[in-house]
Amino acid sequence: MTKPITGGCLCGKIRYAIDQPVEKIIACHCTHCQKISGSGASFNTPVPSSAFKITAGTPKFFADTPDSGNIMHRYFCGDCGSSIYSQRTKTPEMVVLKVGTLDDSNGMKLVMNIWTKSARPWMHIDPALQGYPENRPV
Repeated sequence: MTKPITGGCLCGKIRYAIDQPVEKIIACHCTHCQKISGSGASFNTPVPSSAFKITAGTPKFFADTPDSGNIMHRYFCGDCGSSIYSQRTKTPEMVVLKVGTLDDSNGMKLVMNIWTKSARPWMHIDPALQGYPENRPV
């Protein structure tokens, strides 16, 4: 059995484990991700819900409806405010993990940019990567 991938919030009250490899990072430049991350984009990796487990604490969530129209539950630490993951109500089988909360993200690679039409003008978007003006195709 491989060692689980672990992560958590800034204060350490929320902890999680993932029991499968994660390698791909998707940068989302939508205005909601800009606000939730406090930066020009949110850097995420999709993970099957069955592979993701909260191991300590109970995150709070905020129900959000971004430009895609998909209702999104955004989970965060109620103490330090760290954004940890999100989950669309239409696709409960997946969580979208904020890669900055991983304890170790070595081996991961940015592969795609989405919602580039709302990217901040000062954000560099590598033209060699896949990019989409709105959400990625299903």
